[in-house]
Amino acid sequence: MYIMYFRYVMYSKGGIMVRLNASEVRQEFADVINRAAYRGERIVLHRRGRDVAAIISIEDLVLLERLEDEEDLKAAKAALKEAEKKGTKPLSVLIDELGIER
Repeated sequence: MYIMYFRYVMYSKGGIMVRLNASEVRQEFADVINRAAYRGERIVLHRRGRDVAAIISIEDLVLLERLEDEEDLKAAKAALKEAEKKGTKPLSVLIDELGIER
């Protein structure tokens, strides 16, 4: 069976992103996984015209997780800086201020 899809060039690392219908992917699952794993294609699955999921290489997943970790670290550093500027309150004080029963 031939799978119909649209291709367009990604802006990062020159890879190809392919958009496939989720029901078509079911029939060619092994091929789709190989395309992601060995060719580095990013495959977006759509159902009823809506993008619902993606299949990416493990390298792309590692990169995504590293970027998320970097963003989390930036946010944590910013929160610590703000806490140093504005000060902090013990949890018991916050609970009292919010009127939460213990």
